[in-house]
Parts: sequence; structure tokens; C-alpha cells
Amino acid sequence: MTDIKICGITRYPDLQACLALPVRYIGLNFVPHSRRFINIADAARLSAHIPTGMRCVGVFADPDDAELDAMIPHLHLDMIQLHGSESPGRVAAIKARTGVQVMKAIPVATKEDMAQLPGFDAASDWLLFDAKNEQGKSGGLGQVFDWSILSDVSPNKPWMLAGGLTADNVAQALSALNPDAVDVAGGVESAPGEKGPCKIAQFVEAVRS
Repeated sequence: MTDIKICGITRYPDLQACLALPVRYIGLNFVPHSRRFINIADAARLSAHIPTGMRCVGVFADPDDAELDAMIPHLHLDMIQLHGSESPGRVAAIKARTGVQVMKAIPVATKEDMAQLPGFDAASDWLLFDAKNEQGKSGGLGQVFDWSILSDVSPNKPWMLAGGLTADNVAQALSALNPDAVDVAGGVESAPGEKGPCKIAQFVEAVRS
């Protein structure tokens, strides 16, 4: 069964909508320039309502040690998701420093982007494949990449698929690939940075059906 991650939760009503559905992962975005950014105080309040069995994922981009040391003790994170230019060595260092599982996002545009996979496969607990943006990084585009690039990729670690997923196209994605989870943010928003309960429910139904 493919698990579901709803990323970029910023409001309690949006979290409540997820709690009522078979959503496995909740993403809290700590990337400052993101329209889904959440500050540490609001994130701590939200994460306190995430029940056992649902996993809380903190999204970062190139965090330094000071940032991690200041934030991690105040949050109830089950996983750190890295969306910056972190190297495999940095991924391993963050995992060792925090004691939290780490998922590395790999930006994808062409098959050549898979050359970096072995290093991250070894260093990470999870992998996430997302569309590459103009800066060569992943996330924030709301665009689908060519899923066929992943058709012959077999990571040793569990992995998530992201990038422009919606209730209208996620079934097609799952017919082409077999990810352990799918990750959606903008595809379930009713306004910039605000989730729509009906859109979340439609996405979940599309995955489950």
C-alpha cells in the first residue's frame, strides 16, 4: 500500500483534515523563502497534536548545525527532509548529530540526475524524487517531471514521489511507478499555503482507489 504525505501544513484545521484520513506523514516546512514556511513556535504547537502512528517530517534546505541544534529539541520530528544542496556526507552528519531519520530530496529533470543516487542511497534513510527547479534544487515548482526517468531505478531505501501531484494525476503516477509513498503540497491547496479539506480527501481517495 502506498503511503501519503501531506506537506506544508501551517494551520490546525488543515492538520485536522489529515487526521481524519489515512495520511501517514505530515510535513512542516522550515525553508524561509517558502510560502509554506512555519515558525518553530507554531510548528511545536501543531506537532503536539500529531498522534502516534502518524509521522512528522521537518523540511529543511541546507540547515547548519546551529539551526538544527536550536530547533530539533523543540519539535517532535520523526524525520528530517533535506531539499538543499547537501552532500551525502552532510546527510550522514545531520543524521548522526540529530538522531533523527533523514530523507534526501533528489531533483530530477533528466536521467543524468540519477548519477547522484548511489551516494544518497547509502547515506539516507529515505529518498524523495522531485522536479528540479531553476536553481538545480528540488521542490516548490508544482510541476510534474518525466516519471519514466525512474522506471528502471531501484533504490535500496524506501522512497517518495513528489512534483506536481494532484488527485487528477496521482493514479497515473502509481500505474507507472511503485513508490513507498507519494508527497503532495500545492496539489491539495485551495489558496497559496492553505490546504483544502476536500482536495486532501480527493487526493487520498485517488491514491487508495
